[in-house]
Amino acid sequence: MKYVAYLRVSTARQGQSGLGLEAQRAAIGSLVAQRGGNVLETFVEVESGKINARPELAKALHLAKVTGATLVIAKLDRLSRNAAFLLALQDSGARFIAADMPDANELTVGIMALVAQQERQAISKRTTEALQAAKARGQQLGNPNGAASLRRAARGNAAAVAAVKARADAHAIALRPVLLELRAKGYNTLSCLAEQLNKRGILTPRGGAWHRSSVANLIARVALR
Repeated sequence: MKYVAYLRVSTARQGQSGLGLEAQRAAIGSLVAQRGGNVLETFVEVESGKINARPELAKALHLAKVTGATLVIAKLDRLSRNAAFLLALQDSGARFIAADMPDANELTVGIMALVAQQERQAISKRTTEALQAAKARGQQLGNPNGAASLRRAARGNAAAVAAVKARADAHAIALRPVLLELRAKGYNTLSCLAEQLNKRGILTPRGGAWHRSSVANLIARVALR
């Protein structure tokens, strides 16, 4: 079995020091060895997760496609919120596998791409609208204690509270198709849903892991019963 390896680190400093790369190489090497394959070539991307240009990814996908190899990456969950990466992976037509999510398929990546793209757009739009409305009313914006304290105390600048709520609502709406898919597959309990969301690398609005309580809040936000 032929493989093309793709590794990514976020900063030039990490790329130069090898920090994070060796762990990715080890994970990929272990998976390839288990499957009795060999790596044709390894591509390393040193980029910010927010940057859409991925020249090394494009090269890796092209080589995988023309050689009939499988693209292998170490951790799909680290990239699950980057729509550019996921859409490129989905549209390439190349086979792929991730060491941390070996059962992921085109459907999984398609859902992740949709969620990542919709979440980014919805959060930006709704947050901007909330802040513009507050500014039009002559309200002073900003809170020195940050959004975390507003969530804990449920008080503070109304515009900031609205922005936090808009983010959570947008995240919930984006995840509704995922919940429907999981329920259709028989994952109906809060514990099972939390486990499946975590396996897919999907994060909560606060960027954490899912638990029964956070899944219950998600279901309530999308009015899914």
